[in-house]
Amino acid sequence: MTPRNNYTDLFFDLDRTLWDFDRNSQETFLDIHNKYNLPGRGITDFDEFMTRYHKINSELWDYYRKGQIEKEVLNVSRFSLTLSSYGIKDKLLSEGLAKDYVEISPTKNHLYPDAHSVLEYLSAKYVLHIITNGFEEIQLRKLKNAGLEKFFSNVITSEDAGYKKPDINIFRYALAVSKVNPEQSLMIGDDIEVDIIGARDAGIDQVLVDYEKCLPNDISTYYVNSLQELSLLL
Repeated sequence: MTPRNNYTDLFFDLDRTLWDFDRNSQETFLDIHNKYNLPGRGITDFDEFMTRYHKINSELWDYYRKGQIEKEVLNVSRFSLTLSSYGIKDKLLSEGLAKDYVEISPTKNHLYPDAHSVLEYLSAKYVLHIITNGFEEIQLRKLKNAGLEKFFSNVITSEDAGYKKPDINIFRYALAVSKVNPEQSLMIGDDIEVDIIGARDAGIDQVLVDYEKCLPNDISTYYVNSLQELSLLL
């Protein structure tokens, strides 16, 4: 589909759209897995540990997005519940893992292919912004360490807005902060519910970025399989 030519502002999701969350998370977990000698505590299968953690973490993030738990609870509980699934009940260990994860993960800087070059190209034509549900202090560190902060005029976080995607109010907040109308804006993200439907409900066109080519291509205004395709689209 040929895009309209009246977009002035592009709003990007960060995790799993620009910042390679899965790769960076994997490296972080390897670091803390070794630091805390988890094999010595009976957690010998790293992949199984990651599978259990991701399942629990996903469920807790869903609660967090709905406002049912606070971030401090999410941060520690995802580790304590994972450890509990191995019969390990150790409050200090859970707190140590949680602390190190939020300190180490933002230092990882793997991005999806062509992220810098595409943002360089787009920033010459549009005003770029970030909208993210991630913890504010962590997301800002990710942007800085990955060399991304220079591209974005505003970084809108759910903590700052007081609402989490897909709540329509975080998109309205982002539009107000950026001083732009919905019809001039485009949301670019990887999550159908959180990024695409949320933006659509706010009257904002969307680009679904589907790196794995496993999502429907008829839900969003536009659909791409790589960041490079954004250069062709926009």
